[in-house]
Formats: sequence, C-alpha cells, structure tokens
Amino acid sequence: MDKLGYILLADDSENDLELAQRALAQYKLANEVVVVRDGAEALDYLYRRGTFSSRQEGDPLVVLLDIKMPKVDGLQVLEKVKSDPTLRHIPVVMLTSSHQGPDVQESYRLGANAYVVKPVDFQQFTDAVKTIGKFWAVLNELPRVKTRSAASGG
Repeated sequence: MDKLGYILLADDSENDLELAQRALAQYKLANEVVVVRDGAEALDYLYRRGTFSSRQEGDPLVVLLDIKMPKVDGLQVLEKVKSDPTLRHIPVVMLTSSHQGPDVQESYRLGANAYVVKPVDFQQFTDAVKTIGKFWAVLNELPRVKTRSAASGG
C-alpha cells in the first residue's frame, strides 16, 4: 500500500459499494479503497490469510463496515477486530442501513468508533461517505503502531 494508507470497505451490496467508491473518488481522496464483500473476507484481509495471504503489510486507516453481511456479519467482524491487540487500534465506522437501536448499542459496546446510517437519498449518501473519508483518511491522526510481523518478531 502507498504511504497515504488505505480504506477498507466491507459491504455485500454492489450498489452501495459503487456509490461509496464513486463518492470517495469525487472527493478526490488519493487513498486507495480496498473492497471486500462479506465479513469473512474482511477478516481474511485484515489477518492476511486465504486469498489475501500475500497482500502487502499495513493496516487500513479506517474500516467502513456494513452490519448485515453474509458468512460473518459486521458485528462479529467488529468484535474480532476490537478484541485483538494487534488490530484494535484500527478505527471502525459502521456504515449501515440499520436504524435499529440494538445494532447501534451493540456496535458501540463492541468498540465502534462511529455509527453512520446510510441515507436513502443518493446525494446524502455520497455526502456522508465523502465526510467519513475526509475525516478518517485526512484529518484523523492515528497512533504509530509497529507492524504485526515486527511486533511478533516475524
């Protein structure tokens, strides 16, 4: 990955993925956007296993995570990320269509950094994604963390 870092976008909706990617491109963020289509792929990507075992080192600047996904849902991914000392520093923004109070509560209980409901209106959706991208990829300052292989001596 380049020095700017990248955004990991996990969503099973092709339409939402396309809209989010288009919104980030319109804002002209130079950050790469890596797309995974379910929770299992998100975990495989973060842990560099399976089809992602040879990806370059480095964690995303932020994970944009849908809740309702096949195989492993977003809440399970969030729980795994935030309970792992090697990953918990990564900001996770729940970007979901769920307005349900229990989903909001559980997301924050598990350590979500933000919870954003996907607006139905196209312009509002693109504005929301641009704002999220600008904050987490440009404005937010993350702590410096050793790479996992350096931290584990490998």
